[in-house]
Amino acid sequence: MGKKNDYLGLPVHSLKGVGPKISILMERKGIKTIEDLFYFLPIRYEDRRHLRKISEIKEGEKALIVAKVVASKSLFFRHFRKKAYEAIVDDGTGSISVKWFQWISQYLKNVCRKGNILLLSGMVGKFGNRLQMVHPDITILEDENEIEAYKAIVPVYSEIEGLKQGTLRNLIKRAFEDYGGHIKSIVPAEIEKLYGLVPLYEAFLKLQFPDDDVSSQTSSLELLTSLRHRYLERLIFEEYFLFQLALLMKRGEVKKEQGINFQAKGAYYNRFEKGLPFKLTSAQKGVLKEIEGDMVRNEPMNRLLQGDVGCGKTICAILAACIAIDSGYQVAFMAPTEILAEQHYLTIHRVFEGMGIPLTFLRGNMGKERREVLEGIKKGKIRVAIGTHALIQEDVEFEKLGLVVIDEQHRFGVIQRKLLKEKGSGVGGQRSEDRVRGFEGSRVQGEEVKDVPVDFQLAIRNPQSAIHSVPDTLVMTATPIPRTLSMVVYGDLDVSIIDEMPEGRQKIWTKVFLDKNKNTVYGMIEEELKKERQVFIVYPLVEESEKVELLNAKEMAAYFQKSVFPSYRVGLLHGRMKAEEKEATMFRFKNRGIDILVCTTVIEVGIDVPNATMIIIEHAERFGLSQLHQLRGRVGRGLHPSKCILITSEKKTALATKRLKVMEETTDGFVIAEEDMKLRGPGDMLGVRQAGLPHFRVGDIVKDVNIMIHARKVAEEVMHKFTADDVVKINEKVMERWENNIHFSDIA
Repeated sequence: MGKKNDYLGLPVHSLKGVGPKISILMERKGIKTIEDLFYFLPIRYEDRRHLRKISEIKEGEKALIVAKVVASKSLFFRHFRKKAYEAIVDDGTGSISVKWFQWISQYLKNVCRKGNILLLSGMVGKFGNRLQMVHPDITILEDENEIEAYKAIVPVYSEIEGLKQGTLRNLIKRAFEDYGGHIKSIVPAEIEKLYGLVPLYEAFLKLQFPDDDVSSQTSSLELLTSLRHRYLERLIFEEYFLFQLALLMKRGEVKKEQGINFQAKGAYYNRFEKGLPFKLTSAQKGVLKEIEGDMVRNEPMNRLLQGDVGCGKTICAILAACIAIDSGYQVAFMAPTEILAEQHYLTIHRVFEGMGIPLTFLRGNMGKERREVLEGIKKGKIRVAIGTHALIQEDVEFEKLGLVVIDEQHRFGVIQRKLLKEKGSGVGGQRSEDRVRGFEGSRVQGEEVKDVPVDFQLAIRNPQSAIHSVPDTLVMTATPIPRTLSMVVYGDLDVSIIDEMPEGRQKIWTKVFLDKNKNTVYGMIEEELKKERQVFIVYPLVEESEKVELLNAKEMAAYFQKSVFPSYRVGLLHGRMKAEEKEATMFRFKNRGIDILVCTTVIEVGIDVPNATMIIIEHAERFGLSQLHQLRGRVGRGLHPSKCILITSEKKTALATKRLKVMEETTDGFVIAEEDMKLRGPGDMLGVRQAGLPHFRVGDIVKDVNIMIHARKVAEEVMHKFTADDVVKINEKVMERWENNIHFSDIA
């Protein structure tokens, strides 16, 4: 229901002529309000200016005819078990059959009464020896002279089952007459003029009702296509502009929040950095400079870290965590699945436990141990918590949360990130003075931490100043996101990119093989093993399934060990194994105790085995491009050339064929992301529900990239011109428009 005076938000049944039945039909098509009806745009236009004689028309053509009904009757096709209604019409030059297989009503029978003159438009087909039209657009005429009033270029809409095109056109016309005057743009008039934008009302009107002057021209459909593009762009710009304003407002609100003045590069930070067995890349150093700059400022960091597989994002996240811990704060690492969270834990705990920093992996099913862990987090004894959605459950309380690190952010909704950040807005457990005393006595590998952080000094004088600070947020993705999509999903974040690989990373040769050529692949595996290298073999399933006929990791591990590679050590790794078993298996593989690791996608992230030089992915057609790229990133980490073999079925789809071809042609994650979005669309690529990806009524964020970029630029230019009342109205518009599809809960 629309707000008071919000005529466009009125339910569609407010329109005269829309009763309960039509209202239900429209709602099934997503038309709930008057504004929805305006946005229900024609999918094409038909030129109905040129009348044809029945004797001239042929099968396969679209035709406009005027003819008199000479007979009509009900039919029943036994073979199809379908009822139908048929009218025979004649224009003096010939006759044609007209049939309907649905919407057979008394109204239709009245229209097809013998002697009626009908204007018919539709595709000409053939049944037996007679030409026919099935479900034509139909208008009853008083006499043949009335035809001139109906000659026009007519909009054709996506079918609404049970509602005729003519009825729909009349309802849209009535909506414009009654409510069109309430169409208002949120784009300031001077901006419309500056950029030559068509007024919003005009764009809607011209799309729904082509101009008479256009209709009078010979090449009108071609001209109309050109004009339609211009009007469509105007509607797309309106929606993208509103969306970008919302993101900028949210970003502005975050900047106004009370942040934390972290102490840069303290004892833990320096200890970890000095102990690294390699040099940071210049890209990593640049990103760390941006992160440190954010963390020392008195406003919350809200930064996205993008980078290809193996570029070193986790190192940057650990160093950011050290900054928070050096300042006496806790850190939360959140991953979208328990498997990924566990991978992070296995990587990170060696680092932090080696420096004497207590941490935990908060799982969903911890039993009695959970209470003790929650108490440790609440009292600040546990400095780092790693987990999934378990971290945002109500019973998880942090003593002093300072940094939130979220991996593969696109799999979470914005609201989940917000809930985790809110864990830092309250405090439980020890008083700040007690925490300072505890901090003064701490040591880092024998190095005494002498200086009490500034935040703790402030807390002693005014405990509330530190308690209600908003944690910094660092979100990471190893799935490079195309620029346009990142503007949509991450538009409220500052973006850092690691576009450089660590020294020594090898290029990975990638090749697609068919199932029937597996023996060739097995020979290639043996060549690697003879060189004392190691191999991953990935399967989509852990064990046999009744639903799909796919090879699975358990059976194939046994098969390889017994029948194919009996001289080598074959290991098995999958998500159903206990944490200790997984860690032991990974440890053995990394330390060359296993030659071939048969596994599922559990190895997608967090596995770093420099001696692994080959990965085979079975049933590769069942994986998305981004996931294949992630898996490929498990090799090429050492000094030796590496290979990625994609084994696929001959029966794969055309889309799967294109995806695998892209994998062969490039190892650039950003190129792959662009192609993935083109092939699958942004919703399928990210998972609409998880991403909080909004539904745009008109725009396609793949095709309309330039409009999105332009909308962002204009939104940035005009933000300062909006009054407080304007901001409230825009926020209301955003909430009405996207409801629960995207969460702008921080906008004021």
